[in-house]
Amino acid sequence: MTDRRLMLLDTAALYFRAFHGVPDTVQAPDGTPINAVRGLLDIIGRLVGEFAPTDLVACWDDAWRPRWRVELVPSYKAQRIEHEGDATHPDVEIVPEALTAQIPVVREVLEALGIAVVGAPDHEADDVIGTLAATASVPVDVVTSDRDLFQVVDDDRHVRVISTARGMSNLEVVTDEVLRAKYGVRAARYPDFATLRGDPSDGLPGVAGIGEKTAASLLSRFGDLDGVFTAARTMGSGLSAGQAAKLRDGEEYARRALPAVRVVRDLDLPDVDTRIGLTDERREAAAVLQERYGLGGSMDRVLAALGA
Repeated sequence: MTDRRLMLLDTAALYFRAFHGVPDTVQAPDGTPINAVRGLLDIIGRLVGEFAPTDLVACWDDAWRPRWRVELVPSYKAQRIEHEGDATHPDVEIVPEALTAQIPVVREVLEALGIAVVGAPDHEADDVIGTLAATASVPVDVVTSDRDLFQVVDDDRHVRVISTARGMSNLEVVTDEVLRAKYGVRAARYPDFATLRGDPSDGLPGVAGIGEKTAASLLSRFGDLDGVFTAARTMGSGLSAGQAAKLRDGEEYARRALPAVRVVRDLDLPDVDTRIGLTDERREAAAVLQERYGLGGSMDRVLAALGA
């Protein structure tokens, strides 16, 4: 086993968490809020210090609501739209103004530190993560609060999720064993499970009348989504008449939703240097931004972690 380890950050999930977790009284010298930037630096410093990756990528949402997913499921993330776009302009997400102003600073700081920032046109950070995790030749830690990314877990390939859903003080390392214990499904079947169950936070209604436990039970009995719907159309499959009817009614939705729930694993991504390393030039650039934005101890701590 190589001594290298790649850490993939679900960047937007982390800077949203930082924004809501650090008071907006944390400001730059000119009085503008800088809480998301400082909070994200503290998160990265903590993660690098605790999990000791040798490689690090900040995965980016080039499109937070990709058109192709909306074509499959029109309700996808619809509850988060502030202004609807068109064929040439993306939808505008509801984001606090104080956070929107910090996002360019987040990117500026990451690039100054030499942390690779990777996105893909009309795709989410989830898809970048899915591709990098699928093609990595080293162990991978995916840092996210998003349950959808549980599907990339692969014990055989040493891919795991570091879940921040319960907060940075209560991180959960998610492996296939954890998924089986918590949900009764393997990572490979997690998209089928999530499609049946639904996820209101992403505007995915799921199959009406099929909750989490029922979804897990169906997949345990019938293997995958194809097996579940074959059973729903087959006499003597063991399903109750009511349950079979619910599944038949929801099959068209589920067939469309499954490709939207699955992360993409074959994006054509740029070649980037993912190795963690602080050159003199990067330290100087970080010092300039530290003073400009009043990043104080947050910058000191992430520099210490990256330079360890």
